[in-house]
Amino acid sequence: MTFRGAIETPVGVVAVESDGAAITRVTWPRGGAGADAGEPDALVHRALAQLTAYFAGELQAFDLPVDLGRQTDATRAVLMALHETVGHGETVTYGELAARSGTDVPARGIGAIMGANPIPLIVPCHRVVASDGLGGYSGGRDGEGLLTKRWLLEHEGALPTALF
Repeated sequence: MTFRGAIETPVGVVAVESDGAAITRVTWPRGGAGADAGEPDALVHRALAQLTAYFAGELQAFDLPVDLGRQTDATRAVLMALHETVGHGETVTYGELAARSGTDVPARGIGAIMGANPIPLIVPCHRVVASDGLGGYSGGRDGEGLLTKRWLLEHEGALPTALF
């Protein structure tokens, strides 16, 4: 059974899914679709409360069980290295994350793994940047991926606030 819930955030509606034992998905529903589908369980309520605290600047580390679903060993290693070693207010380059993961995934492959992360924000793919800039980001409202990434990094103090 899948449990769902959603909250409005400064970067759009964020929806959370749980299988009752772990958080299995975090998304930005397109056009609000799926934001209200299903019922939340205690774990979804806990995740939404933690996300609310994160966006209020009151939480720096999520304390939630996560389940990445079916992944290759390399993908799982990369996502877990990100989840366990890149904290609030920190960034890591695609190449640095590849090295931290202990895999032979090249930096370009790390970018693809970040784009397929099923649990953004909690597994903080927004903290992975290119060696020469922000890199990409697929989260946030339609067409606002990089604006969302910049907002999240500014919110965490990893980037100075934009002047305009």
